[in-house]
Amino acid sequence: MDMDCTAVLADVWLLLDNECDETIKARLQEHINRCSPCIEAYGLEEKLKSLLNRKCGGERAPDSLRARLTMEIRTTFTLPRPPDTSAPD
Repeated sequence: MDMDCTAVLADVWLLLDNECDETIKARLQEHINRCSPCIEAYGLEEKLKSLLNRKCGGERAPDSLRARLTMEIRTTFTLPRPPDTSAPD
């Protein structure tokens, strides 16, 4: 099964953080290796991760930042947002 660029870019951090299973890892790497735009994006994300590790290594970001970044990533890649469970019914 082939992956499209949107799916690959949405999961690139899973690959960079080694947080995906071997099947998904192989599919992501196969796509990235044959797709110029994705290999370029992967390289940029890899550099960003390296920079963040150098500059922010050892510090834990607040949970609110993680939630906000997750929401931004979902919006950027037009993935469905999870329902807001904090609001009363």
